[in-house]
Amino acid sequence: MRPDDRPRAEADRPRAAGTWHRTEDLDAYLARAGDFLRSRPALHTLALTVTEGLRTRGPHTYGEGQPVFGLLEREGTIRAAYFQTPPRLLQLTGLTAEEADSLAAHLAEVGRPLPGVGADRESAAAFAEAWRARTGADVTLQERKRLYRLGTLTVPESVPKGRARVAAEPDRAQLVRWHDEFAAAVGEGAAGNSGDWADARIAYGGVTFWETPDGTPVSMAGVTPTVAGQVRVAPVYTPAHLRGRGYAGAVTAEVSRAARVAGADEVLLFTDLANPTSNALYQRIGYRPVADFAVYGFSDQAREPSE
Repeated sequence: MRPDDRPRAEADRPRAAGTWHRTEDLDAYLARAGDFLRSRPALHTLALTVTEGLRTRGPHTYGEGQPVFGLLEREGTIRAAYFQTPPRLLQLTGLTAEEADSLAAHLAEVGRPLPGVGADRESAAAFAEAWRARTGADVTLQERKRLYRLGTLTVPESVPKGRARVAAEPDRAQLVRWHDEFAAAVGEGAAGNSGDWADARIAYGGVTFWETPDGTPVSMAGVTPTVAGQVRVAPVYTPAHLRGRGYAGAVTAEVSRAARVAGADEVLLFTDLANPTSNALYQRIGYRPVADFAVYGFSDQAREPSE
């Protein structure tokens, strides 16, 4: 872990929490918080890629609700930020316990319902506790995740027969079907529009298939657009009946290599810590831990933006 990747320790931050500002104006939010988000592109990968998706594909890219954004300012300096794309959960940058409590008070006063929160492990836990104390909501730890960064890429020793191929317009129906299946597998149900997702990914070559020698796609790996020098590998999906054959490792290694060749400074991905197979796979390819994250649900099911 690099020093800049550590969530800010409480001793490193001012004692006064500062003032929270809320807006539905994405351009205004990025004008004020953009430099802060770009200052730590790995830790802020989700905020960077989701806001880029909203900027380029429209405000309802991740749901029908109106996105909201917020930032914490103290003496003219941005200290933290948040966003929410309803009906999905609230996403935070790193917070101290004091800042988490002040944010809970700010959002409770606004009166907007929250299905849950996602952030680095300590910040998510601090906000979840503050929200429970402020609102009486039931709080449940739903997922523990780990953010990885690509170090030295190591192609799997045993690569399955076949080849990698960037998905194109004739593959749209396949992409839509697999994105629907992926969303269902990770608990997102029908959230989002798989057709719009497929169109956006096709437009910039954002999904790669691994296909068998006869040309049949058997796995896919996507990458987000480059923002602040970082890209994130997401999603990686292999249909259940095709798993365990090395397809996911092969296609993930290929999109990681291609991202590096295209000039990405950082290639990132998230894993579910409850899945030891994927965590071991990505480490064999060359990914190294950056930070742990957590998702808490507040009374209802929480969901994250699917990239």
